[in-house]
Amino acid sequence: MPLPPPPAKRGAQLSSEAIDQSTRRGKPRAAHATSAEATEAPRPAARLLAAPPPPAVSTVTSATSSSASASPVSNSETTAVAPKRTATTNRKQSSAPAPQPAPKSEAKRKPKNTGPTRLFVLDTNVLLHDPMALFRFEEHDIFLPMIVLEELDAHKKGMTEVARNGRQTSRSLDALAGVKDADMTAGLQLDSTGYREAGGKLYFETTPLETTMPVALPQGKADNQILGVLAALTKKHPSREVILVSKDINMRVKARAMGLCAEDYENDKTLEDGDLLFSGSLALPSDFWTRQSKTVESWQSGSHTYYRISGPIVPSLMINQFVYFESPGEPSLYARVSEIRDKTAVLKTLRDFGHLKNAVWGVTSRNREQNFALNLLMDPEIDFVTLAGTAGTGKTLLALASGLTQVLDDRRYTEIIMTRATVSVGEDIGFLPGTEEEKMGPWMGALDDNLEFLAKGETGGAGEWGRAATNELIRSRIKIKSMNFMRGRTFMNKWIIIDEAQNLTPKQMKTLITRAGPGTKIICMGNLAQIDTPYLTEGSSGLTYAVDRFKGWPHGGHITLARGERSRLADFASEVL
Repeated sequence: MPLPPPPAKRGAQLSSEAIDQSTRRGKPRAAHATSAEATEAPRPAARLLAAPPPPAVSTVTSATSSSASASPVSNSETTAVAPKRTATTNRKQSSAPAPQPAPKSEAKRKPKNTGPTRLFVLDTNVLLHDPMALFRFEEHDIFLPMIVLEELDAHKKGMTEVARNGRQTSRSLDALAGVKDADMTAGLQLDSTGYREAGGKLYFETTPLETTMPVALPQGKADNQILGVLAALTKKHPSREVILVSKDINMRVKARAMGLCAEDYENDKTLEDGDLLFSGSLALPSDFWTRQSKTVESWQSGSHTYYRISGPIVPSLMINQFVYFESPGEPSLYARVSEIRDKTAVLKTLRDFGHLKNAVWGVTSRNREQNFALNLLMDPEIDFVTLAGTAGTGKTLLALASGLTQVLDDRRYTEIIMTRATVSVGEDIGFLPGTEEEKMGPWMGALDDNLEFLAKGETGGAGEWGRAATNELIRSRIKIKSMNFMRGRTFMNKWIIIDEAQNLTPKQMKTLITRAGPGTKIICMGNLAQIDTPYLTEGSSGLTYAVDRFKGWPHGGHITLARGERSRLADFASEVL
């Protein structure tokens, strides 16, 4: 049998003198190099200083201090030459192991919050509003009174959104309680079913609590029973912060009147302030051309001019965001961000839809934001467009004109599908007769008004017969659908308009957008100042949710229409009323 090859590193070999010397003195054997080997394989001093010492440096140094005179190699060089043999020798012969340095990943990891965790008492409406609310409180604990479970049971029947959320909450509670070795009296671990972001425990009212309620509050009402549980827990845990979480404003007011802590459920809100909503456009600073004069690159491609810019403004830009520069005495710029790479961005000039030669179904833009919107609507590479603005800014008119042009003239889409949330402003008039489209007819007054304007402008002087034929052609390509029957459908090569999108919840918005098939474009329009749904705000609306989630996507765009173009009366009323 052939002998094994000699070691590749000579520094790892031990000299016979070093072995005999360490054996005679009764010291642990250390990896020690001879002077000849140290001369043959010198190591740079900078690399030795930069390399971290192995775990057994201190033990080896003390073990070999007496034999250091026999070898000219220093302790630091010995450790660098043979770290493997040194660590092995120490583990076998040293009685006290050397302390191991902490890994770099653990050293950089942020320490967890070591303060006392809070105890949140959840109202029933929170779980019916968001069935995943159980797992939204991070490391804090949750307490559910028994009356909450009773109310969940009462709301589980039916096909409404509230009933579905109640059933999902019940399934989540059953899964938590069904975990092996789960003890409800000691609390259920919220992360036991896979939700790792929830680090607290879930407690139930397993034992009677001593509640003392004011005489003015009726004892049989569910809200007052929850307040009694909150007061008892606050008294039971004086050193811990106990907070009621409820969507009911009156419930929070009563809790604060009793000296208890109460908060609104904020996790469903996309933005805290409606003014922080992404507008889709950005005004360039007044010294933009002066700063970019030496670094800007420009080139022509077709009818568009491209500018590659850099500087501190690039991190604040997003894909498909509009930028404009307007200054007296200097050339104006209206462009869209088409590319962002490292510290540079590419701006693409826009098509001017304010000129008659670029009119869309006879409609031209009357202001800067309308021109931005038409550039998004007429771009085949944009699949999702959101338009926000006050009444009279032209959202529906621009969407319909762009849709008719691309359906009837360009044949890019097969038909227009229009839907909206059927939320009435005042009293409900009851059931409506007829088919699905006939029932949706009263809700589509905005569609009829804009189609009348578009048909009149398109026919011109064609007479009564021409207008009737145009109206019939337009009507044949527009379908009105109800949102109630959208689940499970797939629309291919359609132009979908979702009107009054501010009245949709984020879940409804997701349901509608995911209906899009190949070649479909979706336009969501709405005015956040006209929310008629009682449980939605500007921060929790589905339109706000869609704008915030889709910003920066290469195939989506948003623009907020700022100026009304309906009439001087409507503009003045929007300002003063």
